[in-house]
Amino acid sequence: MTFVNARMRNVFASVALIAFAGVGHAQSCDLNKTLSQMDTAAAQFKSLQADFVWDQYQAVVQEDDKQSGTTYFVKQKSATIMAADIQQPAPKKLTFDGTTFTIYTPGTNEELIYSVAKNKDMVEGFLTLGFGGSGTDLKKNWDVTCSGTESIDGVATVKLDLVAKQDNVRNMFNKVTIWIDPTRAISLKQVFNQSSGDKRTNTFTNIKLNANINNSEFKIKTAPNPSITRK
Repeated sequence: MTFVNARMRNVFASVALIAFAGVGHAQSCDLNKTLSQMDTAAAQFKSLQADFVWDQYQAVVQEDDKQSGTTYFVKQKSATIMAADIQQPAPKKLTFDGTTFTIYTPGTNEELIYSVAKNKDMVEGFLTLGFGGSGTDLKKNWDVTCSGTESIDGVATVKLDLVAKQDNVRNMFNKVTIWIDPTRAISLKQVFNQSSGDKRTNTFTNIKLNANINNSEFKIKTAPNPSITRK
């Protein structure tokens, strides 16, 4: 569970998965309508490409650790696969094939491989948290409260506060907030709050829905003889 309790906070919840500018005044919203719209949109979701900024805030030192790049999601019959090309502050490649996370760091030629087969449903629940996930699945895994509607970069979003129904998820994040475009089942912003005061904010821009994504985006090309660690 080391991966679930630590790496999941710093990598996968990164996923998986939002512009700060242009946030307008919050208004009331209809939760049932939002979840129904997400159900309809999720049925049409095939793939997504977007630029991201992952911002991990550490409350003790009051510092932000930001990573940025491009992420990809493709819904398959058995699972949603994803990849992330981290470009700043240093190149890194992350992939998820349905049961395994792989993180490759070109600078050190290191490859970390994490099996999450025993937690597959929980992991995919995070990955599809606003990336083709249905309203039905959202309500099944989370206690959902609608906090209002806001405009982000000209897109009408619904702000949903989520509290996990699973104890192990709630132990990682006491609350998650997502700003979702229910007509596309896509999050533009996600905030994962921890009881320590730490939080992770994920923002996504330049979103391309149902675009053709090359299979090579989900493959890692290493330099010769990488150092491989399996967990």
